[in-house]
Amino acid sequence: MSGPRREKGLVRPYVVTGGRFEPTRNTFDLVTLVSAASGRPVAQLSPEKRRLVELCTRGALSLAEVAAHLRLPVSVTKVLLGDLVDSGHILTRAAVPRAQLPDSQLLLEVLDGLRSRL
Repeated sequence: MSGPRREKGLVRPYVVTGGRFEPTRNTFDLVTLVSAASGRPVAQLSPEKRRLVELCTRGALSLAEVAAHLRLPVSVTKVLLGDLVDSGHILTRAAVPRAQLPDSQLLLEVLDGLRSRL
């Protein structure tokens, strides 16, 4: 009998992250925007980190998009991303929050003011 089938190029997530399961910083969510810092050398980076940086040189992507493009779990992508932010290869920023709705009392006051002018 043959052993379990192994796919070529399959690397376990704990190998990719060096055995770590949490990022050095816990400020990333699925919509955190990720972009590459310019002028940083990538030759000494692991293949996964190099792919992440190269992917983000084309423009900002969300963490979810980066994980999908790299075909890595989000948890693994967060660990790699934390390392790359620490080394200065990657810049992140929170996604633009949705506009907050104005207070209903304010809207009533504006409506009253408009009515008084008509």
